[in-house]
Amino acid sequence: MPSEAPPALLSSVKLKYVKLGYQYLVNHFLTLVLVPLIAGVALEIARRGPEELLSLWQSLQLDLIHILCSVFALVLVATVYFMSRPRPIYLVDYALFKPPFTCRVPYATFMEHIRLIGNLDAKGVDFQMRILERSGLGEETCLPPANHYIPPTPTMEASRAEAQMVIFSALDSLFERTGLKPKDVDILIVNCSLFSPTPSLSAMVVNKYKMRSNIRSFNLSGMGCSAGLISIDLARDLLQAHPNSNAVVVSTEIITPNWYAGNQRSMLLPNCLFRMGGAAILLSNRPRDSRRAKYRLLHVVRTHKGADDKAYRCVYEEEDAQGNCGISLSKDLMAIAGEALKSNITTIGPLVLPASEQLLFLFSLIARKILNRKIRPYIPDFKQAFEHFCIHAGGRAVIDELQKNLELSAEHVEASRMTLHRFGNTSSSSLWYELNYIEAKGRMRRGDRVWQIGFGSGFKCNSAVWRCNRTIKTPFEGPWSDCIHRYPVDIPDVVKL
Repeated sequence: MPSEAPPALLSSVKLKYVKLGYQYLVNHFLTLVLVPLIAGVALEIARRGPEELLSLWQSLQLDLIHILCSVFALVLVATVYFMSRPRPIYLVDYALFKPPFTCRVPYATFMEHIRLIGNLDAKGVDFQMRILERSGLGEETCLPPANHYIPPTPTMEASRAEAQMVIFSALDSLFERTGLKPKDVDILIVNCSLFSPTPSLSAMVVNKYKMRSNIRSFNLSGMGCSAGLISIDLARDLLQAHPNSNAVVVSTEIITPNWYAGNQRSMLLPNCLFRMGGAAILLSNRPRDSRRAKYRLLHVVRTHKGADDKAYRCVYEEEDAQGNCGISLSKDLMAIAGEALKSNITTIGPLVLPASEQLLFLFSLIARKILNRKIRPYIPDFKQAFEHFCIHAGGRAVIDELQKNLELSAEHVEASRMTLHRFGNTSSSSLWYELNYIEAKGRMRRGDRVWQIGFGSGFKCNSAVWRCNRTIKTPFEGPWSDCIHRYPVDIPDVVKL
């Protein structure tokens, strides 16, 4: 005889079906109430004869003036409603920069250069090796040409050369894919946090492509890895104010001038994690673009939590008795990131969560306020609101923390982990490499909702919610085209170098 299921398993199965029943009841409450009501009205109408219905209609004694006033009121209400609605914003398409193979930096090459540069002591070299071992990066991430020299040459000329390589490559691909002519661009937004030259990067783009003199161009800097979604928010506001327009958003981070050559441990961390990357995105509010657009923008939420310099340190523990070294992010930083995420969840939850999850969250909040503050707050099940998650690939610790807090599965964070492994931390553009990974896997279907979550210095947590307009075919070209068949790959906790 087959063995009986353990009581714990039976209990968990029962709770699962109880929760599913609760969710169905709450989320379809109006349907469950209205269907019997409509059926009752239909039966009552069917029971009455034609003569009785005709006499009922005549008893209303409606004249032409009443009808005209009613029609006018309906037209007025409909006009006000449609004029007050925000314009729909569409993501027509986007393109990503794929670094050339010559820029590849395997572990062995990176560590060899670190030793040959000679500015670090033995502990500093060991520190960077330990970071790489636990970083989650793979052997194919890329650094700009200037960082391949010994020592690196972080000059203004080399920095501009990297900017031109990344930005122009992404824009050329975007214009080719969409058929958009540079002179037809109405709004241009370029975000790059750490490299802000004069003339600006947006001016460089306008000059290169000979864009119109009346183009609305913006250059955002100093906003960290979440600047990509800040740019999307700015583009949305501009498109709401300017009908029949399009906007091109360029998100990147220029690595060349930001190579740290000192010995401070916390400052060495970006050398190990940040890599080349860039994205160009075409947004539009034109109704004719709705058919060919990939996504529609539903919501953008921005939250900011203050943090001091101490929160951004990296803790380096000296060797223990076994000779092991440990590296961990500051607990202050993760706490502030958690607060920023909590604020973001509180704001975006009512916009996207089904009624069943909002009720549970409300009951949890009331219980904490009235009964006991020590009651653990209820974390809404965002898997009911979204089919796909794009979490900023800032590092393994960030992805692990969000997976734990949002109770996501390994598949939900697969795009983030694989992007970190293949391309490293590409700052504000990492969310777009993750979205492209989902498309390259053929997982994006019409109606699917995507939640992009960006983290950045400050401490900022920004969100964008998109809905897929059409089932997206696996792209033939793109940064994942030559390697998507190898992913997902197993990423060990520690890679021994």
